[in-house]
Amino acid sequence: MLIRQATKDDWDSIWPILRRIAADGDTFCCDPDITDGQAYTMWFPPPPARTVVAVADEGAVVGTAVLRPNHGGPGAHVANASFAVDYDHRGHHVGRRLGEHVLALARQDGYCAIQFNAVVETNTHAVALWMSLGFTVLTTVPEAFHHPIAGYVGLHIMHRTLSG
Repeated sequence: MLIRQATKDDWDSIWPILRRIAADGDTFCCDPDITDGQAYTMWFPPPPARTVVAVADEGAVVGTAVLRPNHGGPGAHVANASFAVDYDHRGHHVGRRLGEHVLALARQDGYCAIQFNAVVETNTHAVALWMSLGFTVLTTVPEAFHHPIAGYVGLHIMHRTLSG
């Protein structure tokens, strides 16, 4: 698997992944009916943000991530990232490889830490992955996410420093 900078030409491969995840409504804090244009704006923010894709050996995009400042100005030294893995490639370490790659990019770009603002607590695979990569749950905002099956569940705010 190759992880590389995404280009606008990758959008036709990224959009189906994001559309399905958003429509399922169980992990992303966005409208399940998000449009192509809205999703594109969300996934390709302006610099210093970076969007990457994970490409399988046969050339298919199997995952993607976006790295950006969590806030501007005096808070711009802390990164934020979002990840999406194609359903057919889950369980094949795509998320882990993207996570490791984004951590390296964040260090390279001079960020001091990464903060995830909204990891759905019922997304146990993602929570376990981020914890295995050194993230901790700072707090959980109770009932901050309306899960289509579990009802109102918490959103974890997760953090990891990049020093050392």
